[in-house]
Amino acid sequence: MIAANPEKTPAATRSSSAQWLRRVRQLHLYLGVFFAPSILFFAFTGALQLFSLHEGHPGDAWQPPAWIQKLASIHKDQRLGGERNGPPPPAATPAEARPNFEHHEEHARSKTTMTLKWFFLAMATGLIFTTLLGLYMAFKYERNTALVWSLLLIGAAVPAGLIVAMV
Repeated sequence: MIAANPEKTPAATRSSSAQWLRRVRQLHLYLGVFFAPSILFFAFTGALQLFSLHEGHPGDAWQPPAWIQKLASIHKDQRLGGERNGPPPPAATPAEARPNFEHHEEHARSKTTMTLKWFFLAMATGLIFTTLLGLYMAFKYERNTALVWSLLLIGAAVPAGLIVAMV
């Protein structure tokens, strides 16, 4: 017996579904390669900022290198450094004027904060690692490596060009 609608047979449905899934995977690959440089940049610079490695204060023992400050400025303010547009941030409250928490609450809060920071550092490390794995897979399994290289280079050049144009 002939099916009433040959396009709706189970084999045709599977074929259509497989083709759609293949296109989605390919789109995922191309978008992932294009955005990989920015993902790597933001994961790395965010990890540096978790422990305030981008900040230094006069008189502190830690003074961050200029490259860390520049990367943090791009991450936080979308500029290469220098003055921000708009009003300056409010001045820090002197230590004497800050609310005095009980020692236990302060310890619990800092312990929780540090745990969260370490979790986010693990997340940033995982994001960097999985992005690099994705790039490896893109080059290993995509037949058109010229397209992968092009997307990767364009994905790095677009934000770099925009940052340089702001200077």
